[in-house]
Amino acid sequence: MDTIADLLTRIRNANSKKKDYVDVPSSKVKQNIVKLLKEEGFIKGYRYIEDNKQGNIRVYLKYGEKNEKAIHSIQRVSRSSRRVYTGSEDIKKIKSGLGVLLISTSRGIMSGAKAREERIGGEIICEIW
Repeated sequence: MDTIADLLTRIRNANSKKKDYVDVPSSKVKQNIVKLLKEEGFIKGYRYIEDNKQGNIRVYLKYGEKNEKAIHSIQRVSRSSRRVYTGSEDIKKIKSGLGVLLISTSRGIMSGAKAREERIGGEIICEIW
């Protein structure tokens, strides 16, 4: 099972139902992805909840003043069956800079803009706008 796709699907579904938060099983990769979503302003926040197993991450979703969604689209790009890699020169902008590309690099998970700035490529995890 693709755990990153599960994370993105849970966020997408909770966002479409305008839930306040969603709980997902925790892992270090998921924590890094959620941290990046917080830094980029797509979610309000997150916190780790201990459950004597692997733990859960509670992701607090963000909405505007008139209840408009902060996340319009969130899509997995690289799958377990088809990996998608890119070089630093080929990192594209999502929705003319309004969106973010999440890339797994040798220095960790980072946004496409930061990877382009640091001139490193990697595996494209997802795109969000």
